[in-house]
Amino acid sequence: MDTLTSIRVFRQVVESGSFAGAADRLDLSNAMVSRHVSSEEKRLGVRLLNRNSRNLSLTEPGRLYFDRCKGILEDLEQTELELGSFSSAPRGTLRIACCDGCFPGGWLASVLAEYRRRWPEVMLDVTFEDRAVDLVQEGHDLAFRLEGHDPLPPGLVACRVRPVSFTLAAARKYVERNGMPRSLEDLARHDFLMLGCQESLPLMPGQATAVPLRIVLRCRALAGVASAVSAGIGIAPMPTALFNELSQTQELISVLPSSPLRDSTLYLVYGSRKYLPPKVRAFIDLVAQSRPRKHEHAPRELACV
Repeated sequence: MDTLTSIRVFRQVVESGSFAGAADRLDLSNAMVSRHVSSEEKRLGVRLLNRNSRNLSLTEPGRLYFDRCKGILEDLEQTELELGSFSSAPRGTLRIACCDGCFPGGWLASVLAEYRRRWPEVMLDVTFEDRAVDLVQEGHDLAFRLEGHDPLPPGLVACRVRPVSFTLAAARKYVERNGMPRSLEDLARHDFLMLGCQESLPLMPGQATAVPLRIVLRCRALAGVASAVSAGIGIAPMPTALFNELSQTQELISVLPSSPLRDSTLYLVYGSRKYLPPKVRAFIDLVAQSRPRKHEHAPRELACV
């Protein structure tokens, strides 16, 4: 017999003061109630109740078992109530991992701000990583990933969010000191700054298959690349949204704008479509609603693969 059910029946027998009272409250037959109690006694190897045709009372082991079982069942009932609240409305902590190269300008900040406005009972825990996180082992609910920087993980749901364009950027003082590249071939004579372990530029189809780069500095964070470019150390590919923001306050210029870099695709990745907590479902829906206006002709649902 099911042990948890038998424990609940035993508790009800004690609290009702009789097998008949427990049977009435649990909508079971007297015989079934008796079988559950006998099953527990057989499993534990002790007598829990002294009983005769008129009365029943707890044995000493029965009293100990009842006190412990009552506490366990109350904890279980409280946990079920708390889990029920999680399944009805967004609450708790939502952990989101962002690849450091997926800087989407102010778009992500506005999504997070709107999410907090709508669901203030959720605490957002956002991390920027220079690597692909393991959602399950590291306890993240969602992750933003860029296609082309790392393979998209198998066994997960990956939803296309938006394209992310890149611009070759340099500080004006770097160009004044080293000259402006006029062709892709000229890039081989310039100093490059790269994010993480990137070795080459993501070129558009039809362009040279590879441009040898003289990499003089690697950064594990996009902010480091941006700072190094601004300092005039070299040229770097950076998200166009970030370039546009920085160029308003710093003397950054676009390098070879007639030879654009290949776009990447920003994905939102999560573990499974089944039993999505409301906090996760709400974020996925909000991202779908918050895509840039120029893509509004696309379906309002995220495309998932």
